[in-house]
Amino acid sequence: MSKAQLIDGFVYLKTLKPRRLWNATKIFVSYHLSKLTKKNYHRGYPISISLEPTTSCNLRCPECPSGLRAFSRPIGMLEPELNKRVIDQLHNELTYITYYFQGEPYLNQNFTDMVSYATQHNIYTATSTNAHYMTDDNCKKTIESGLSRLIISIDGVKQESYGKYRIGGSLDKVIEGTRNMVKWKKSAGSKTPFIIWQFIVFGHNEHEIEEIQQLAKEVGVDHLALKTAQIYNFEEGSDLLPKNPKYTRYEKQGLTYKIKNGLLSHCWRMWSGCVVTWDGKVVPCCFDKDATYRLGELKKMTFKSIWKGEEYNRFRRLILKSRSNIDICKNCSEGTKVWS
Repeated sequence: MSKAQLIDGFVYLKTLKPRRLWNATKIFVSYHLSKLTKKNYHRGYPISISLEPTTSCNLRCPECPSGLRAFSRPIGMLEPELNKRVIDQLHNELTYITYYFQGEPYLNQNFTDMVSYATQHNIYTATSTNAHYMTDDNCKKTIESGLSRLIISIDGVKQESYGKYRIGGSLDKVIEGTRNMVKWKKSAGSKTPFIIWQFIVFGHNEHEIEEIQQLAKEVGVDHLALKTAQIYNFEEGSDLLPKNPKYTRYEKQGLTYKIKNGLLSHCWRMWSGCVVTWDGKVVPCCFDKDATYRLGELKKMTFKSIWKGEEYNRFRRLILKSRSNIDICKNCSEGTKVWS
């Protein structure tokens, strides 16, 4: 484990105050009791949530609903007031906010201000970006916001391989933006954000793994993460799938492909966290890209009334009965090794 990883771990540990630890204990115990008995016992409030800064994106990635413009839900921006309302209701229990679901977070001009509000409440914050907007101003604001973790997508060491998936993107901009963030972090003497390069392994870039490892060292990121790709219509296979089975979450069984993990009828995410869309809809997890399973709306209800409400508990009971009947679960990575 590197020094940067140790610092990142310490940054998270500082969020674990007694009340939050007690809440996490209630979540952990009630989840395992539900898993054991197949009955819905739920105590506590979320340990972590995802808040969606925007559904808008500058790229056109072929396996991303935002890039494909394949949403039925509208495009929009998370407002600071909604961000504040969620944090005000949950800050006593919440330890972690992921400011990302769909879209490019830095397109929301209020993004770093919203992160700052979470930081003021001692909440660990993370986001994922395509790094096309890492200007001096955005880098400075990111450092000042106290963002804990910055994940930068970079899926190639040459424009040809990078651009095959990140359609409309510039590899030079990603590298330049990363260098800029590393520079600003060093000049500020800041311990955050923990800068991660995320390299999704595809068939067209798996031969570049050694090169990306060298480039990551040269640029000075804190960590390089190799991630398996999520493919929507994976059953018939895809040119995007790598040949090395280590780097894919799917395996061929007969004439079709299946996800490696068994679809077990329980899910930690249903007890520990959720996703809030930019317009305040609460959905079960990050696999509900189009917000099909809407469990409540924050414009009409408080978060805690949604979390403890009948609609949410009905969904948890459905999970315990059979996840195979829930569309968003069929490509779920729960129980699968996503990072290599």
